[in-house]
Amino acid sequence: MKICTVSQMREADRTASEKYGIPSIVLMENAALSCVSEVGGFDSFVVLCGKGNNAGDGLSIARHLINTGKKVKVYLLFGNSFSGDARTNFEILKNMSVQFFSLSNGDIQNDIKASDCVIDAIFGTGLRGEISEDILKVFDAVNSFSNYVLSVDVPSGIDADSGKVFKNAVKADKTVTFAAYKRGLLLFPAADFAGEVKVADISIPKEVLQGVKVEVTDAKKAKSLMPKRQKNSHKGDYGKVLIIGGSEGMAGAVCLSAKAAFMAGAGLVTACVPKEINDIIGKNVVEAMTKSLDFEREHTRIIEKINDFDVVLFGNGIGRKPYVAHMLENVLAAARIPVIIDADGLFALSQKPELLKLCGENTVLTPHTMEMARLLGVSANDVEENRMDISYDFATKNGLTLVLKGNHTIITAPDGRQSVNINGNSGMATAGSGDVLAGILAGFLKGVKSPFDAAVLSVYVHGAAGDFAARSVGETSLTAGNVVSAVSHILPVEI
Repeated sequence: MKICTVSQMREADRTASEKYGIPSIVLMENAALSCVSEVGGFDSFVVLCGKGNNAGDGLSIARHLINTGKKVKVYLLFGNSFSGDARTNFEILKNMSVQFFSLSNGDIQNDIKASDCVIDAIFGTGLRGEISEDILKVFDAVNSFSNYVLSVDVPSGIDADSGKVFKNAVKADKTVTFAAYKRGLLLFPAADFAGEVKVADISIPKEVLQGVKVEVTDAKKAKSLMPKRQKNSHKGDYGKVLIIGGSEGMAGAVCLSAKAAFMAGAGLVTACVPKEINDIIGKNVVEAMTKSLDFEREHTRIIEKINDFDVVLFGNGIGRKPYVAHMLENVLAAARIPVIIDADGLFALSQKPELLKLCGENTVLTPHTMEMARLLGVSANDVEENRMDISYDFATKNGLTLVLKGNHTIITAPDGRQSVNINGNSGMATAGSGDVLAGILAGFLKGVKSPFDAAVLSVYVHGAAGDFAARSVGETSLTAGNVVSAVSHILPVEI
């Protein structure tokens, strides 16, 4: 499922009409019907129409609802100076003797209270400039008094590209968006206003959107990326994972990553850890092999053998002592295999950013917002306000795969392809959750064709496992251990 900017979607609409001969009013009619199908159980409606094509969608929705016997009040918030397809739909309703209301001749607050459902067709993706006080009052009335709100394409009052909210916005229970996700629907704070988002097929040919490099990961996509296991095989066929991490008091990070790597199908996992926690790893992950070293003085012993493995995961629980950056430098310089840098490894990278020059297409970074901010030397708020573009710029500039964790996690390839993951839940904001994701990724990297694809698959599996676990224990009580255990349940079921 693709994710489009406003300009990309407009170009797709134009191409569908001009190249494929699909009249734009057919696209509008299909959009309206997709909305009507989502609210068929309600009996009374207030349809709020702005101007432009979003208003045209609303007018068409009103017609179909009236024709099915629903009680409908249509508000024209900017008058009736419509053009094009919106004008056509307005004239049809006028010929049907539909009564139109405005802010001056209607009682919008009481009408909203009395209706089962409000259809928000005010701005859609066409919002430009400031919003008048009168329209902001309409937003307030919708948010305060409606029983249910369906927004057409995007909730009015949000920026469909950036996810920013203009002072206030309509808070929808459901948003029906057309042909592809609009980028702002997946970015915060706008995502909090969209409710359940449904992408409706309005008959734009799929090839029209083939050039769009940003998509949402769904179960079908994840399943297509799953490594295939062969009957005649051995453990070496499924990946030898090396985890370099851990420190006194932080053994759990390595345990979680090692368990997760096994759950994702790794054939062998070796945990290289400080001597003081070696026994803890051995007792808690009996399937893993261990190598205990004095990291500050002896880490070159494991780095000399690093290419005997298929993937190395660096940094989980390793701590923030000065020598960690030197260890990371040696790993990156020696490795001819994929390297995942997570947790304290990312802190070390931020302290010595010139090491980015040693990264490349086989490197995956997995920062959360604060870690990303530290890498860039900006604030966490700066990252949150511009997650998509920051991810794109960082990954393409440094030629690596970036997994920017959060709600929603954004995975970016060195060539600029992006995938946004929308499963998972708030219970996964818990200690060790990132260690689990890193371990899943390490487990999948051997069998998937590229680090980007492995990251897309891993983030989806991680989220699906979190959702599975939350159904049993709830989001409040969810732990990283619950997520690890759930991986084995969701792979055959949801993948």
